[in-house]
Order: sequence, then C-alpha cells, then structure tokens
Amino acid sequence: MKVLVIGSGGREHALAWKLVQSAKVQTVYVAPGNGGTGSDPRLHNLAITDFQALADFVQKEKIALTVVGPETPLAAGVVDVFRERGLRIFGPTKAAAQLESSKAFAKEFMQRHKIPTAAYETFIDARAAHAYVDERGAPIVIKADGLAAGKGVVVATTLAQAHEAIDWMLQGNKLGVQHNEGGARVVIEEFLDGEEASFIVLCDGKNVLSLATSQDHKRLLDHDEGPNTGGMGAYSPAPVVTPNVHAKVMHEIILPTVHGMAKDDVPFTGFLYAGLMIDAQGKARTVEFNCRLGDPETQPIMMRLKSDLFDVLMHATEGTLDQIDLEWDRRIALGVVMAAEGYPLAPRKGDLIGGIPPESADAVVFHAGTTLIGKELRTSGGRVLCVTALGDSVKQAQHRAYEVLDGIHFDGAQFRRDIGHRAIKR
Repeated sequence: MKVLVIGSGGREHALAWKLVQSAKVQTVYVAPGNGGTGSDPRLHNLAITDFQALADFVQKEKIALTVVGPETPLAAGVVDVFRERGLRIFGPTKAAAQLESSKAFAKEFMQRHKIPTAAYETFIDARAAHAYVDERGAPIVIKADGLAAGKGVVVATTLAQAHEAIDWMLQGNKLGVQHNEGGARVVIEEFLDGEEASFIVLCDGKNVLSLATSQDHKRLLDHDEGPNTGGMGAYSPAPVVTPNVHAKVMHEIILPTVHGMAKDDVPFTGFLYAGLMIDAQGKARTVEFNCRLGDPETQPIMMRLKSDLFDVLMHATEGTLDQIDLEWDRRIALGVVMAAEGYPLAPRKGDLIGGIPPESADAVVFHAGTTLIGKELRTSGGRVLCVTALGDSVKQAQHRAYEVLDGIHFDGAQFRRDIGHRAIKR
C-alpha cells in the first residue's frame, strides 16, 4: 500500500515515521515534507500543495490512504476535495474543522451542547473589548478568532498585557492570524486555574478511540514563563489525567462533542483534540478544540504507540473504530523542542544544523522547521526539531532526551531545560 501524509511539521514527520513501520505499507509520501522526511530513505517528499494536484497524484499513484496533519489544509477543505473524488482521506471536513478554525464557532457550539468551558464574550470592536477587559480585570485570556499556528492565545496576567493583545489581534495582526469571514474578531475568556492536558481521540463520525494522554508546554521559557508558543515540548502519558478524570472527560466533553456535531449535521471524522484545564478537584473544562493531532504531542505519542497506525486509520476511514483497541509501550516518552532564534514572533531562518544522531531504539529526532539545501540541513521555521526519547520514568526519558539534544547545534537555538517538570514533581 502507498500512503500520503499532508504537511511539513514535526507532527507529519512522526506520522510518516510510524506509518512506514507497517508491514502493509510500501511507500509513504509527505507533501511537502521537510528536511527530516527528505533525508529519510524510507520516505518521499512531494513538492505539491495544491489540493486538486494532490488528488490527481493520489489517483495516478493509486494511494490507499491520505492523512492530513496540519489545520490549515483542513480549514481550507482538502477533505471535501478528496471525498468528492471518492478518495480515502482521514480528517474533518471544512465545516467540521470550524471547531478549530473559529474560536467563536467552538464556544457557541460548547455553550449550545452544554460542554464544560470558560465563560466568554466575542468582540469585533476594539473599544468594546478594552472596556470588557477593564470591567473583568486580570488574569484574563484573549484569543484570536482564526488560525494562528498555536500562537493566537494570550494569557494576560495584567490589564496592560490584555489591552496589548486586543490591539495585536484586532488592529495590528502581529500574530499573523488567518481571519475568518467578517474580519478580525477576538474571544475573551475567564482565566481557568489548574493543570493543562491534551486529550486526543480518533473519530469516525460515530465511534471514538482515545489515544494516550499527553501534556504540552506552551510557554517559551523554563518555569512556564515567557510568551505562548505552538509548544516547546511534551510528554506522554500525563499523570494529571487519572482514570477517573479520563472517564469524566469522555462522558462530559468528548462524546457530547461527537454527538453534538452529528446532531448539528456536521459529523466529525479525524483526530479530535480537546485542550483541557483540570482543577485541583479533578474537574476538566475545555480550553480549546483542535481538529488534528497536537504538535509536539504527536511525537511522544507515536513513540509509545505499538499498534499498526495504518490499520488503525483504515478502520477510522471505514467507520469501524469500535472493532479495535490500541496497544501502548508502558514507558514514558518525552520530547523537547529546539526552536529558532526570534521564535515565536520573528524566527530566523537559514542557520546550519549539525550533530543530529541516527535514530535509536529509545530516541528519535523529529524535524519540523528544517530544509535540505544540497546536502546541508538548515533551519526554515520557528520550531526546528523535537528531540524525543523513551524511559522507564519521566526523569529517565527527560535525561535521555537532553543527552541527545546536547549534541545538536545551530546558532540561536532556544529550548527549555524543564520539559516534564510537572510530572517529576508529583
């Protein structure tokens, strides 16, 4: 069988890396891919991004399955294009992907279907947004209504930060948000206290199969300081998601979401990612929905998955997820992101990367913002690499990941030294 993975980040590298391990898979194409997928002899980069041209390629090459990694092609309707041609693709339709592409849509959906989340208001007028923030006070959360590569959320601890974020999102668009119809909007939410976790499931429209839990580290700097990013590291499983919390999240958030989308005549197929805030009493509320796997959570999750991912995704596209279970490595997986200088606002590109070791049984370096120029590997984006390792404990996985990371070098590299700290403190 041949498989196509759409995307160019660390998540897509991890998906392709896992899919090519299947005995049933002959070839994995990655469109457009990155320096890591381009230098792996088992994978093939494809310099095509146009949806119709990709569908032509899939038909010509008789590709059995297409998997969509990032949110941008999902929000633009790549799944609709492929399905119109009768091609097998895993991901949500453009309408269903609004759960991620529009914060306003997601909040209205959660309110309508009584899914636990933070109280909120939506604004298009900056003056009204500023007045609301002055009335509510800080801390408070400001979210851009549109895709922003994971950077469209500001957790403002002061009123000054909140007002600055409103101006960024409604007037200057410093975060590069892809606005939805009607132009710039912001969603302003109450601040939720607790511990975050990533809860990701596969959906086939009616059945749900949960992946291993994980926890992302959004802040740029150690001790959860600095600006929000797309994610500076992650580990799996997340101890905060106890069996009791897991059961409640399935019952109160995941299943009502899948049933609610079906009820609204927008059935959800694909990876559904609920970003959770879990308080001290174990109550979970939904911070956000994503309509794809998280990045960098995918890298540790794929390291732990023992089941054949190709088989799993074929079931997902057949509507038979209720017929399978997933098998997981009992060890902890932990990934540390190495980002470019200037990330997240203005990442520098073109720096030479060296020291990446070959993959081993317990450590893999997944590429994100890298490109091959001749035989040289250079930085080409904000988050450059995710150094991922397995260990019998969080501490061991952390030690192994940093052991590998310390041998890798490029000018201006930014990374945290404390990925996994919440689990180690438990």
